[in-house]
Amino acid sequence: MDLLEKLDGLEARYEEVTTLITDPSVIADQQRFVKLTREYKDLGDIMAIRKRYVACLDAIKEAKDIIANESDPEMKEMAREQLNENEPMLPSLEEEIKIALVPKDPEDAKNIEMEIRAGTGGDEACLFAGDLFRMYKAFCESKGWNLSVTDVSEGAVGGYKEIDFAVSGDGVYGIMKYESGVHRVQRVPVTESNGRMQTSAATVAVLPEADPFEVNINEGEIKWDTFRSSGAGGQNVNKVESGVRARYMWKNPNTGEVEEILIECTETRDQPKNKERALARLRTYIYDREHQKYLDDIASRRKTLVSTGDRSAKIRTYNFPQGRVTDHRIGYTTHDLQGFLGGDIQAMIDALIVAENAERMKEAEL
Repeated sequence: MDLLEKLDGLEARYEEVTTLITDPSVIADQQRFVKLTREYKDLGDIMAIRKRYVACLDAIKEAKDIIANESDPEMKEMAREQLNENEPMLPSLEEEIKIALVPKDPEDAKNIEMEIRAGTGGDEACLFAGDLFRMYKAFCESKGWNLSVTDVSEGAVGGYKEIDFAVSGDGVYGIMKYESGVHRVQRVPVTESNGRMQTSAATVAVLPEADPFEVNINEGEIKWDTFRSSGAGGQNVNKVESGVRARYMWKNPNTGEVEEILIECTETRDQPKNKERALARLRTYIYDREHQKYLDDIASRRKTLVSTGDRSAKIRTYNFPQGRVTDHRIGYTTHDLQGFLGGDIQAMIDALIVAENAERMKEAEL
């Protein structure tokens, strides 16, 4: 089946989905409506590429017909120009279509919850966790995304033992999912008096935010506590019990094990808002655990584990003496370490997206 046949098959589905999302019974079923709305957007993007592809093919065919059958030299010259203009566009359009036809990860459009935890390396690992947080904060600002810290535990000499934050914006998970894993730093720590180089690590987890209907939580079984927040936040922060803690007993459907989940939120001075954020984090945590089997299945099929799989895998090294950052999954290296830590990480993410798309195209036999 050629590309045009594949696209023609999707055109009928696009028309069907266009009708469905205006159906009152579909709108009433939020879960189905959200899924169909996402499909409508994805198919709409493919239809836009199809339109450009068909126009290009038509222009090439028309030009070739004129060159073969027309006697007017001026007409032939115009046709040759048309052919020279359109023929080089065809391979890139076909590549664009192949990428668009690869089944998208349904999570890609979602907002995220991120966690950065200091790993091996003591105080230096905490400082590195702080560097990573500032890197992501700068990157999110450059994308126009909204970042809000939900919970933080500061290191003794700076940085963070752990920092949790939410990021919302357009297609956040599809871009940030590549950051999950162990990040390793090699440098002389400011805490090291003898000038010896040390290797430390921090773990980054990127979780797609769960929609309320995707996780079944009995809210009546959540045990809520309130407490006074500590840390930065002005005079009010230690006087008012605005911090919330949620305890929930959850049974893992994959293993049958029951575990207590503990979520804290001190994001705002408003207790109801903190409660709302804690509930969103609880949903996301459970959704992540329930979908781990699905992620493992994808990871086992893929060789490079570009965006899914073992979160304990070492994915990247930040080497200060050589001023380089290397991503071990695809062997990509940049020698602009300071720029990278300043939030200039898009080129690395683009390379990871290309690697994953190549893998997915192979799976889809495109």
